[in-house]
Amino acid sequence: MSRTMIQAAVTMNQLQSKLDLIGNNMANSQTTGYKSRQAEFSSLLFQQIDNMTDPAGAEGRLTPDGIRVGSGAKLGSINLDFTTGSINETGRELDVALLQGNHFYQVQVTENGTPETRYTRDGSFYLNPVNNNQAVMLTDSEGNPVLGENGSIVIPEGFDSISIDESGQITVRRGNQVENAGSIDVVEIVRPRLLEAAGENGFRLPNLADLGFAMNEVVQDPTTQNLVKSGALENSNVDISKQMTDLISTQRSYQFNSRTISMGDQMSGLINQLRS
Repeated sequence: MSRTMIQAAVTMNQLQSKLDLIGNNMANSQTTGYKSRQAEFSSLLFQQIDNMTDPAGAEGRLTPDGIRVGSGAKLGSINLDFTTGSINETGRELDVALLQGNHFYQVQVTENGTPETRYTRDGSFYLNPVNNNQAVMLTDSEGNPVLGENGSIVIPEGFDSISIDESGQITVRRGNQVENAGSIDVVEIVRPRLLEAAGENGFRLPNLADLGFAMNEVVQDPTTQNLVKSGALENSNVDISKQMTDLISTQRSYQFNSRTISMGDQMSGLINQLRS
């Protein structure tokens, strides 16, 4: 197989990954608080010669000793777009939209018995019964506890109404009395590019110590009091028109590389016929 055909085959594999990424973005165009992903490509052109020092290591090799050649393109990185989506008025008391770009809710997710704090922009919350139906806990749509200033937010049953103000403060009304039921803990991610997608529309932070950061350098308390908008949700920031344009462009690139391989096969066939 010629180097051109190898380059086309490698690039096609990476283009397929981009097509999957675009499909995921389009599938989540209606997902609350979803942040679109964008693929960045880099060249695989490199050459490394005479890098083998042990002749015994050449046993069983199908390529010449000490030669490493790469060509084509690879998916260099997947970047998250954290621009704020449009706000959709829902009128539901437990729908809460974040108003600042780098602000996130904290949700406690337990996997394989290990709890983990994850971050999300999805403010569609629910009340799930706990303590033998004597109280309710504020959760996300998957039933994971939403964290407040003192951990999960648990409210004794028997209230008539519930509301959340612009600072995330939760109040309930019992008859003629209004009670403070807790506060949603909104945090600011100073370096949102460090966040990793964790599934279920959530994000996690890597081990910050390994990256040379302290937690308070990345996760901080917001300085503004105008944090959220009650009765509203943040729409996905996926631009369907842009995704369609990227889809068409990527499909054409895939077809061109596929045609390169088929034309290479045809030329090889002609050469073999001439030799015979």
